[in-house]
Amino acid sequence: MLMGWGLRLRGLTATACLAVLASCAAWNQPINTPLTSTTTASAEPQFGASSKGRDDLVVALAFSGGGTRASSFSFGMLKALRAATASPANPDGLLSHVRMVTGVSGGSVTAAYYGLYGPRGLNRYREDYLIQNAERYMSTNVLNPLTLSRGLSGGANGRKTFSRFLNESIFKNATFADMWKRGHATTWLNATDIANSTPFLFSQETFDAICSDLASLPVSEAVAASAAFPLVFSPITLAAHTNDCDYSEPDWLTAARFNPESTSALRAYGASLETYRDPDKIKYIKLLDGAITDNFGTTGFSVARAKAQNPFGPLSEEQAVKLTRMLVLVANAGVQKDARWNQKVSGPGGVGLGLAIANASMGAATRVGYDVMRLTLDEYAADLIEWRCDLPAARVRALRGSTAGWDCSDVKFFVGQVGFDVLDADQQDKLNEVPTRLALPTEQVDLVIAAGEEATRRNPDLNGFLRAIDAAPTPTGTRITPSARRITPSN
Repeated sequence: MLMGWGLRLRGLTATACLAVLASCAAWNQPINTPLTSTTTASAEPQFGASSKGRDDLVVALAFSGGGTRASSFSFGMLKALRAATASPANPDGLLSHVRMVTGVSGGSVTAAYYGLYGPRGLNRYREDYLIQNAERYMSTNVLNPLTLSRGLSGGANGRKTFSRFLNESIFKNATFADMWKRGHATTWLNATDIANSTPFLFSQETFDAICSDLASLPVSEAVAASAAFPLVFSPITLAAHTNDCDYSEPDWLTAARFNPESTSALRAYGASLETYRDPDKIKYIKLLDGAITDNFGTTGFSVARAKAQNPFGPLSEEQAVKLTRMLVLVANAGVQKDARWNQKVSGPGGVGLGLAIANASMGAATRVGYDVMRLTLDEYAADLIEWRCDLPAARVRALRGSTAGWDCSDVKFFVGQVGFDVLDADQQDKLNEVPTRLALPTEQVDLVIAAGEEATRRNPDLNGFLRAIDAAPTPTGTRITPSARRITPSN
């Protein structure tokens, strides 16, 4: 969300900066409660668990940040995936095979909505959220001295503004427990831990480290944390209740600490969990927009794979034996803006310089995170095939039900991004003018939804996946690249 909100804040002046008082900031009280003697942490469902769709297919989706533009674009992707193989017998199309959704900032709204309501809830999403004014309770006028003072002293808006709107409009007091019970997909919502400079994943494992129960947390609070753009929102606060429960660190964390081959992402995630256990280091965790450290929300999958400590995780043995095809698509709703200071000798300076640095850092971190995920999936496919081919027939039969048609090497992954770059130049120009806001005119919302649908239909990885499962590719005339990227072990 950096670019659009940054443009809104360029009106801040040096005189106003001198007038800022720290007491003006909209500080947030902790949103989580400690475990007590009468409560225990709820069990988060197994990764990818679902009773829907075919056992041999897995679809995983990641939704980028970008305000309502990102929410609309990811909605368009979901519509296209539903239409790709929809039939009277399967009206949900490819959505019936979605096992995981992850979201950041504006994309976290769509991810949480899908996790809570599933494919059938999409029929209400546009009217209930996308074309509404999600800034209804927010202070957004930078000419207002109070907004100005609060923004510069920590954040112009507290958590009860956007979170309140989300709760009233779409989430209706739903908690993570409600989302887990419905079982539509493993759902990851991502924020940024600004003290540790790491992604913060709303998972029970993370909440175990702070002796808190994620199940009771309203979904709206996590989404608001994921979308808490600096200065526009004050950091969302979690309390580390380190003395309120008996905690044993997970085995993977102990192993990662002494394993020089552990990935940097895994070590950083493990180190952040360790700091939560030390009250001398952290009593309160401060969260901001997840896009600051990972605008695609793909770090969670890389960490989940790295900490699995087996060849098949984060899937279960049964899931891994039955799997033949996996599709991983990332909705990238980022826009390209021409920096005006590129046209002159002077600049950037002040707020513009800060935004340029932040955008550069965020872009680099996001690209690295995406590349790490792709490499992780390359290695995962190879590990899966090697493990499957070493299984005794009796074990295959026990996990799969039969050895009929068993081909241990028949595993292919299709991984790609869906963005504006495949669209016509005129479309891209119009989309690049859509600001990063939480309220957009209806015509812009519909423009972005249509773009998400079209860009998804044109995606070569999706069409390669469809051909691989003997489904019809998307309609002709969409300029499909003939060779999709498959992830298979190299010879």
